[in-house]
Amino acid sequence: MQIDVLGVAYDNVTMEEAVSAGRQLLQGSRAAVCVTPNAEIAYDATQDAAFRALLNRADLVLPDGAGVVLAAKLRKTPLKQKVAGVDFAGQMLQVFAETGTRLYLLGSKPGIAERAAENMKKTAPGLVICGTADGYFTDEAAVVEKINAAQAQALFVCLGSPKQERFMFDHQEELTTVRLMAGLGGTLDAFAGTAKRAPDWMIRANLEWLYRLYKEPKRLGRMMRLPKYLLKAIGERQ
Repeated sequence: MQIDVLGVAYDNVTMEEAVSAGRQLLQGSRAAVCVTPNAEIAYDATQDAAFRALLNRADLVLPDGAGVVLAAKLRKTPLKQKVAGVDFAGQMLQVFAETGTRLYLLGSKPGIAERAAENMKKTAPGLVICGTADGYFTDEAAVVEKINAAQAQALFVCLGSPKQERFMFDHQEELTTVRLMAGLGGTLDAFAGTAKRAPDWMIRANLEWLYRLYKEPKRLGRMMRLPKYLLKAIGERQ
């Protein structure tokens, strides 16, 4: 079941249900797309109809962030819970290890994906990471060729939004070996240890955004989209 929150249709799932859906998509015959819009991305979608339509084409749309969950509640169409992309990725690593799924990591600065790969393999023993590439490329066709050559079956695309979503949909048909790809923003930085997550108590209290702002004050401009998004949710309450 999906719930529309300001034009984006989110899958109303728990983390367990999201992982189950991801496992199921791996069994498909094409490259399924998972997107993880937080409130910042969702606000951009309210301003850009083409981007909003792109998000709604995804096979799995996860509510990444307390802001989205709060907006849904304000509109009296509550979602079950926040499903953070980085946590979903961590859970899927175990699935990939169990099923022998070959994972390719794409994004972030040079060297980050390799560091993330090492830590991921420690987290999920038996995980096969068949290739990595940073996000600093201009020739997308060459990147797609490398992913196919590596016979990747799963792909984490961490290029930031909306670049990562556009990359996935632009090349969905060309990624012939991939069965599941997910747009996951700063997930590689988190696994590499270059971007530290908030303490557990802040995550549980839905204050991870505040910790990120404390660590990166330059994000203030971007984070102003959160109150704008919530005000929009209140203003357009059904």
